[in-house]
Amino acid sequence: MSSQTVVLKVAMSCQGCSGAVKRVLEKLQGVDSFDIDMKEQKVTVKGNVKPEEVYETVSKTGKKTAFWVEPENKPTETAAITETEPSSQDATILSAEPENKPSETATLVSAEAENKPAETATLAA
Repeated sequence: MSSQTVVLKVAMSCQGCSGAVKRVLEKLQGVDSFDIDMKEQKVTVKGNVKPEEVYETVSKTGKKTAFWVEPENKPTETAAITETEPSSQDATILSAEPENKPSETATLVSAEAENKPAETATLAA
């Protein structure tokens, strides 16, 4: 088995959490080094280890654990925010009912104006 790097996402909210992860990794055979990044919730393990074995060992701490996926989601999150903005603008446009009311009034006024001259023309004839 060759040396490799295993990166996990581990839910750690305090020093006790990271301490539990540190204790199990120190006991795991084949580990040359590891880094625990509380801010990123990221655990990087280097050594002659199997990814599944590292995952199972860290999972035994009771912390939510998953294999690290490079943050490809950030552009998607940005796109989601961009998609949300036009929706809120559309909602503003759709809720602008006063724009419809003047055109309805204009139609009613013009309809009445057309009928009156026609009646007058009939009476005059």
